[in-house]
Amino acid sequence: MRHLMRGRKLGRNSSHRKAMFRNMAASLIKTVRIDEDAEGAPKVSGRIVTTVAKAKELRPFVERLVTIAKKAAPHEERAAQFATTAEKGSDAWKKWRGSNEWEQWAQAIAPAVTYRRRAFSMLRDKEAVDILFSELAERFADRNGGYTRVVQLAKVRLGDAGKQALIEFVGERDRVKQRSVAPVVVEDDEENFAAEDSAPEVDETEASAEAASTEEAAGDDEEKSS
Repeated sequence: MRHLMRGRKLGRNSSHRKAMFRNMAASLIKTVRIDEDAEGAPKVSGRIVTTVAKAKELRPFVERLVTIAKKAAPHEERAAQFATTAEKGSDAWKKWRGSNEWEQWAQAIAPAVTYRRRAFSMLRDKEAVDILFSELAERFADRNGGYTRVVQLAKVRLGDAGKQALIEFVGERDRVKQRSVAPVVVEDDEENFAAEDSAPEVDETEASAEAASTEEAAGDDEEKSS
């Protein structure tokens, strides 16, 4: 029985897998903030291409990081009311540093700092942590889970023909399903009015005379038959 052996081994030992997921997660997060003019920059932001097995194992690792960043957001907002805009080292900053507001700010920001340190221990990349907490946490503030998607590609990897897939953040390039609605046929009122106007008018007196003549003819036939 496979007790305590959850997940794919991917042909690597534990330390190698952790380092690989750390690098892949940092690469995926840093593609959110790309410089299009830079040489070798990715064509699409928030997306990397890897094998299907790696993408499926990387997905919960990245979503756990986004959840950690979202938990820090309310603490940062609470601490913002006690923060200062003065430059660090200036007289105004030193005055704020020795005031009671700094103590309230430090107490409010402490949980957010703990979350940042936890994310840094998983990523080991300061730029990726900054993007994670400043952009992705705000982007997925109203979403409960499911921050990434895995899409399998038809083209296999050159060399070993491994199945490839792309993993990317949701919220962009999402497909919206459109329900097919049967077209409603609306008759044109102008055509109906034109048809009514073009119909020949029947004189009421002529119609009543024709009806009387047909009744008399029917009566004569009955008398002859009797």
